[in-house]
Amino acid sequence: MDAVIIDAVRTPVGKGKPTGALAGVHPVDLHAHAIRALLARTGVDPTLISDVIGGVVGQIGEQSLNTTRFAALAAGLPESVPAVTIDRQCGSGQQALHFAAQGVRSGDYTLAIASGVESMSTIPIGSQTLGRDALGPRMAHRYPDGLVPQGISAELIAARWNLTRRQLDEFAAESHQRATAAWKDGRFDTELTPTRFTRTDGTETELNVDETIRPTTTVDILGALRPAFYHERHAARFPQLGWHVTAGNSSPINDGAAAMLVTNTETATELGLRPRARIHSLTVVGDDPLYMLTGIIPATAKVLDRAGLRLSDIDAFEVNEAFTSVVLAWLAETGADPSKVNINGGATAIGHPIGASGARITATLLSVLEQTGGRYGLQTICEAGGLANAMIIERL
Repeated sequence: MDAVIIDAVRTPVGKGKPTGALAGVHPVDLHAHAIRALLARTGVDPTLISDVIGGVVGQIGEQSLNTTRFAALAAGLPESVPAVTIDRQCGSGQQALHFAAQGVRSGDYTLAIASGVESMSTIPIGSQTLGRDALGPRMAHRYPDGLVPQGISAELIAARWNLTRRQLDEFAAESHQRATAAWKDGRFDTELTPTRFTRTDGTETELNVDETIRPTTTVDILGALRPAFYHERHAARFPQLGWHVTAGNSSPINDGAAAMLVTNTETATELGLRPRARIHSLTVVGDDPLYMLTGIIPATAKVLDRAGLRLSDIDAFEVNEAFTSVVLAWLAETGADPSKVNINGGATAIGHPIGASGARITATLLSVLEQTGGRYGLQTICEAGGLANAMIIERL
């Protein structure tokens, strides 16, 4: 049995607190908004939903206790519809789609919602491990020199692939230029849902654009920023680092949510739903947890092999821009055409609400394929701990 995507929607991505438009919006409400918009757009009977799978990284506080269940209820789904919250770090939203597709393919699910949310304003990154040993003594024994924060991994990648500061900044500036052009041309319209919320303090807020896109960003402006992750301890351990990673060539702190409806072709036909894409191939890989973010390279090779396709068969790529050094290393290893990668801009500009990003880039990839007339799209996303998901979809 196949699995098809009926629709995908996302909120605009808000910048972090204190000034972000979505700061102060409860993550359950943010998540529920995307789910509710998806149901409204598809017109599907919510009693037919087999499961709601939601990606969330900071599963603490307002994003704890299987928050996807509360989001589904807040969205108005019947109490009989189950929900689950998963964490594959930055790939959580994409893994939610993988699980939904696998459930549909197996016949265990008829209709499933795959989604993701992250309110990084409410739950700052790393909150769930603050003051705690998240790794334990056995990990310390296996990696006696210790692992490093993602920013240091991004620096290690830049050094290993001989990437210059200017290359990182040029890629970041191009991301902002592409995203700005996409907004001006209305290329995000099909994936966005009108977004108006009541904050937890009772005030109203509305957001109709991705807040962290900066149309005036230039390489010279980015070049004036200081390294974001320099630390004497890491500098002593890794003397090869050039300290090229800055806030400008990394993804920002964001809030946002996205949701997708997945089913099979037969059910879609029975319900009068028009699929937008077929989920062609899926994979997930593990990689070096020190470099941490390089898994997208073997994941791309693996998913292409599984699909029986070549890189040249792919019409559009979405490669999550957690750090520009990661995408540049991927480009160097794969030889992909840069003009096909993140055509409408990437996370450096649009933003990276970590639990939602895997679902957000699917919504964008669908839009890009429809806008360009492309057949195959490949998306991949790096994840903490040395993991990566990859997926190929086929436009229908």
